[in-house]
Amino acid sequence: MAALAVILGPTIATAGVWYYFSPWYTDVGYRPTQPVPYSHRLHVGELGLDCRYCHASVEISNIANIPPTQTCMNCHQTVKRDSEALAPIRDSAQSGRPMRWIRVHKLPDYAYFTHRAHIAGGVGCVTCHGRIDEMEQVTQMMPLSMGWCLECHRNPNPNRRPVSEVTNMKWTPPRDARLLAAQLGGRPVNPPTDCSGCHR
Repeated sequence: MAALAVILGPTIATAGVWYYFSPWYTDVGYRPTQPVPYSHRLHVGELGLDCRYCHASVEISNIANIPPTQTCMNCHQTVKRDSEALAPIRDSAQSGRPMRWIRVHKLPDYAYFTHRAHIAGGVGCVTCHGRIDEMEQVTQMMPLSMGWCLECHRNPNPNRRPVSEVTNMKWTPPRDARLLAAQLGGRPVNPPTDCSGCHR
């Protein structure tokens, strides 16, 4: 038994650390409670808001901005204006203090990432964020780990779509690869796979 423990112990310990310390276990499923219960299922799925209505700078900046209170108030000055759940939004609008939303998808500071390049390359929001239009609370669905990113960088075409469909959560690629290539407009992408591409 002792010999078996000596042989299997390190293997089991290594497998346990490999699984339980991986982003698939530690990060996937992260779902913080926000200061206001904002439903993407309602706003995106049912009402059909485009991602860029709230995340307005996503096509031109490195980050997808968290919307300012005024974006919420554009509708909620008239829609559900007396809702108790929206009291923090109204307080923020009156005081001028921004809402303190809790960021769900966050890369380490040592990793360089830009939404602008991914959107220009035709990578859909759903690739990294999952079906946001079906989420009552935003949940991290992908590990956003180096290995996961490199897998896509080495073979990006399965995750690409026409730029006009980047925010379309329900888009499916045509079965004919030539038709998809035509839709992509012959725009090849060559994402970096060396260290300096993401660690600058």
